[in-house]
Amino acid sequence: VSTQSTGAPKVIRTDAIQSFVKQETPIVQIHTTEGIGTGYTYTIGTGGRAIMELLEKDLCPALLGKDPSMIEAIWKDLFFRTHATAVGPITSLSLAAIDTALWDLKSRQTKIPLYKLAGGAQTRIPVYTTEGGWLHKSKQDLISEALEAQKQGFFGCKIKVGKPHVSEDVERLSALRQAVGPSFEIMVDANQAWTVSEAIRRAKAFESFDLAWLEEPLPAEDLNGHVRLSKSTSIPIAVGESIYHPNHFREYLQSGGCSIVQVDVARIGGITPWLKTAHLAETFNVFVCPHFLMELHVSLCCAVPNARWVEFIPQLDSITKSTMNIVKGYAIPSSAPGLGIDWDFDTIRDLSVRSVVI
Repeated sequence: VSTQSTGAPKVIRTDAIQSFVKQETPIVQIHTTEGIGTGYTYTIGTGGRAIMELLEKDLCPALLGKDPSMIEAIWKDLFFRTHATAVGPITSLSLAAIDTALWDLKSRQTKIPLYKLAGGAQTRIPVYTTEGGWLHKSKQDLISEALEAQKQGFFGCKIKVGKPHVSEDVERLSALRQAVGPSFEIMVDANQAWTVSEAIRRAKAFESFDLAWLEEPLPAEDLNGHVRLSKSTSIPIAVGESIYHPNHFREYLQSGGCSIVQVDVARIGGITPWLKTAHLAETFNVFVCPHFLMELHVSLCCAVPNARWVEFIPQLDSITKSTMNIVKGYAIPSSAPGLGIDWDFDTIRDLSVRSVVI
């Protein structure tokens, strides 16, 4: 069963290249003789129809009659069935909806929480917030919302950079660092907006603010540019939300193009390749700090030893009955079997724009 629901974020979200005004959430339910598994994926406003079409016509029919416990074999088979359209976001996002449903089913059948089933490395993960750092916010708003996050127990915040001139970014960062003090982490995100020369220039201007990382400074396909930038700055370079296969992360890590891996479970194609990417990063002694999808990433981060942060940016509040549990600044994984997401299926049906049964 494939269902696509749509909704809008609770707050206005803008960065250096786009505004996030709508979210599409394709959901897959896999029915077996032993139970039902529910998985999902997402877009930030475009591509949902293409994902639904790929699921309906090419991927979901291939599941009929398969053994759902053969998760690795199923992922590999589906990937090669769509090899002409891979590697890329639509295929990976579609694969993720199925793969997460299979892991949800496996966790429910074994009655083992996902964070233990997938590895069981940690019991909590520090949280930083992105929800107040959007590029359209005034300097004073950035400061007040960061101070409020600090008061709430968050250990850090992320703000968007990419104002027309470097001096504007520097002014905002300087005021923010002075306000929050030296021990509160500040992450910055350029959303692939810069050329190599501009990224090198801005990184140099940012170094005195002791940033946790500089995220997506360049287009993700510019591997050599990331290598040049990494060699030129002391700021850790973070990439991952726009990378769609573990092998591409290997190329970044081998060449020294990044020092933070932000693998996104939907955009990488599901839990199966997410775990491979996380363990790959571990072999390079690199932290995993995944992008978005906090409701699922909390369990995956607790499954691996090298996860460092969960990003607080609510995605599923409108279609779930409960949210991620945070205690004193740490995200706590669900102890219930399954993905740890408490779906509100009545609301999902109300928001659904299309449903298909295979």
